[in-house]
Amino acid sequence: MRAIDITSPGGPEALEWREVPDPRPQQGEVVVEVTAAGVNRADVHQRRGFYDPPPGAPPYPGLEVSGVVAEVGDGVEGFEPGDQVCALLAGGGYAERVAVPWQQLMPVPDGVSLVRAAALPEVACTVWSNVFMLARLRRGETLLVHGGASGIGTFAVQLAKALGSRVVTTVGSADKARRLAELGADEVVNYREEDFADRFRADVILDIMGAAYLARNIRVLNTGGRLVIIGLQGGAKAELDLGALLAKRASVHGTTLRARPVDEKGAIVRSVVDNVWPLVGAGALRPVVYAEVPMAEAAQAHRMLDSGDHIGKILLVR
Repeated sequence: MRAIDITSPGGPEALEWREVPDPRPQQGEVVVEVTAAGVNRADVHQRRGFYDPPPGAPPYPGLEVSGVVAEVGDGVEGFEPGDQVCALLAGGGYAERVAVPWQQLMPVPDGVSLVRAAALPEVACTVWSNVFMLARLRRGETLLVHGGASGIGTFAVQLAKALGSRVVTTVGSADKARRLAELGADEVVNYREEDFADRFRADVILDIMGAAYLARNIRVLNTGGRLVIIGLQGGAKAELDLGALLAKRASVHGTTLRARPVDEKGAIVRSVVDNVWPLVGAGALRPVVYAEVPMAEAAQAHRMLDSGDHIGKILLVR
């Protein structure tokens, strides 16, 4: 088969479409013939040499795909060749085929094309597991989403609104602010023009920035608030005012999804299918897709992501 290989750590030019060994399903795995793959910030970090795949994962980038089940290994439950699926991966999605544990497969939600289903697994599992399973956002509470125009951000805004929460978010341009308002955000701050900490108070914060926003995030939290950090785009080290944290009886959680064991990912996937897929099928939320790029041109997709101009997901399609 062919896959996007990283020739050496660096810029988008390091991504090369080349022939590689075909995957074979091991115990409990299926091989998916890939239709499309989502492009994520983690793929950029891997391309730059900062985020190696977990042990046993394919070396190629790509944390989510959609496609058709091609082969089924021993011990697989509920899937057979010909099924249309989307999948959460530990890596290897930028390829014509990928092997994945069956527990990380999901049916394509009603009303979503097979191509656009590739925009869902990583964002749906990230948002649901962090905002609802971990931070337990409740109806009527306020969620602050940083990076609202990202794939995760656009999905988080829609999902929290669909489940009855108030949603506020930060973006970097007026165009993005208008789009997030259309998706249901109650308030949007352009962080280039205004300090979000002067505007917002929130019960739950979904943060991709890390160190740069830590002090202001604690300031924004309501009593009993929950800060969930899922990215470090603003750095990894900062001082934490424990007095402010204690006074608010607040909590700070740091999480990642990629390296979790299969059983943990499987539990998240099942919860997403049970709780989120019906909302997608009912039209309460939809994947927001910025561009569809031929998989062989993955370098161009990474340039789009690096620019920061996109709203929603960028997909690689075959």
